[in-house]
Amino acid sequence: MYAVIRAGGKQYRVAPGDIIRVEKAKQPSASGSAITFSDVLAVSASDGQISRPSGEARVTGRVVEEGRADKVLVFHYKRKKQYKKLAGHRQPFTAVRITEIAFDGQHFKAADEPEAKQARPAKAQKAAPAPKAEHKAKSAAHHAAAEHKKARAKHKTAAKSSPKKRK
Repeated sequence: MYAVIRAGGKQYRVAPGDIIRVEKAKQPSASGSAITFSDVLAVSASDGQISRPSGEARVTGRVVEEGRADKVLVFHYKRKKQYKKLAGHRQPFTAVRITEIAFDGQHFKAADEPEAKQARPAKAQKAAPAPKAEHKAKSAAHHAAAEHKKARAKHKTAAKSSPKKRK
């Protein structure tokens, strides 16, 4: 079951329980207040048919949050004219959770939102200790290989830098 609504000049496909971001509501709305969308363009019935509602149809939602979207940079530039202009814009929005779709005497409600789960303390995981003797052997072998590489590199650079005399 879903409906297509018009809000803020845009169309949204919504179902009970969906959270949508619409253009900022004109009236100041606190978090948790109800909003009703009466401009319903289409609804889908339980049999999957999509139709225009014949009677009064409405979609009801609850304000989840109000905020502003990410910044969009607007940069104007004209080459060879020394003209540059930079402006930023953050579009305000209202996030709404759809709670009910009602049309032709039918009501489709969203399931109740679960309460926020309390944070449980994380279980401390104990790492299995590595055997020290094995770790020391690997470390010593790695150290010896690194020293060998350094010595070879030093020998090569010394051979390259010595000037050869021609006769």
